[in-house]
Amino acid sequence: MTFSFQPATRETAKARIALQGPGGSGKTKTALRMAEGLAAGGQIGVVDTERGSALKYAPVPGRPDIESHEFAHLPMAFCSPENLIAAVKAAEEARLAVLIIDSWSHFWAGKGGLLARVEEEGKKVNGGKFSAWAPVNEMEQDMLDALLGFPGHVIVTMRTKNDYELANGKVKKLGVKTVQREGAEYEVDVVIDMVEGTGTVTKTRYTALEGACVHHPGPEFAEAILEQLGQGVDPVQAIVDALVADGLTYERALELHGQAQARRLLGADLLHPKTGEPAKLGDLIKEYGQAVKPAPAPAPSTPPEQSTPPATPAAEQDQGPAPVSAPQMRMMHALFNQLQVKGREDRLRATSLIIGRQVGTANELTLSEARELLDTLNLYADKDNAADEFAAMVQGLEDDAAGDLSGLDRLAPQSA
Repeated sequence: MTFSFQPATRETAKARIALQGPGGSGKTKTALRMAEGLAAGGQIGVVDTERGSALKYAPVPGRPDIESHEFAHLPMAFCSPENLIAAVKAAEEARLAVLIIDSWSHFWAGKGGLLARVEEEGKKVNGGKFSAWAPVNEMEQDMLDALLGFPGHVIVTMRTKNDYELANGKVKKLGVKTVQREGAEYEVDVVIDMVEGTGTVTKTRYTALEGACVHHPGPEFAEAILEQLGQGVDPVQAIVDALVADGLTYERALELHGQAQARRLLGADLLHPKTGEPAKLGDLIKEYGQAVKPAPAPAPSTPPEQSTPPATPAAEQDQGPAPVSAPQMRMMHALFNQLQVKGREDRLRATSLIIGRQVGTANELTLSEARELLDTLNLYADKDNAADEFAAMVQGLEDDAAGDLSGLDRLAPQSA
């Protein structure tokens, strides 16, 4: 693999904000007020681990005079990483503009949280809790990937408590400790410490926000954050610009699809560049890619024994069929990950069955074989139960290995 550096370009981004403070400091109220500014009219969702405390700020039927905030509510008592991943997926499907996790601390120290999982896993393995951290760390990373990969804005709240030390028989107050894994604040772009309704920015990547102190932060402060986030190139628009540019090839479209998929942008909303109608980025890439996809070779008009073999280009006479391209390799990697086929042997097994011949490495694929493989992976990646259906298809091919294994028609998912 060849690595090369390219000029860096700042991109627009979605907010990743943490509000931390003790109970009663105004974290939930502030999260809702800031979310209204970030949402710009879109829907707000709250994952509520605080026994429904967010509902205190919901509208009261028939009482518009009472200050309230409109939001979708998802109560959660068992704060496992799997539940948070599922909640993020539900938020994506609901196309929420802002997702609030209130409180993120419970996914560390609450019922079902990571500390509880360490205790649970430690009973299953030799070495106790020390050995249990490895699988739990993987769970945490999956949870972070889902949360930080959410296509909208994210606000998390974190509890704090005073931290003490016993030295020489005396108790010494060390300061405030966040109820979350140490260093969790580095996962977000802005950290706001809440004290009696006043928010102070204690960590940020944006110089203009450093040290900002606001009483009852709300939509106005959210606007200041949005101004910083909006200073750059829109990654969705950059992909659209590449699609509509002259000279688009099928391989380039596959590469753009892989980029969008890796960044979870396939579901991004946009206006179709030709019709102006609402569309999804993933659908637009497929439309433009299909328009430039090379046509299949026509079937021979005479029986095989009477037909004249087509002339082989000089390059293929010397070097054989065109090899798989680098963009195709990247796209395969992204799609196999989406389909949860992560082991090298499993990927090669699936690849061999789909193209109809045994391969020892993906580098052995030809350009046309790579296209056939990508077409099949894309068919299953769009399914709701993609991983299971793909695994069943591969097993079916293996069970039926004596038949014709290369035709895409028989690989198409069966309709319900």
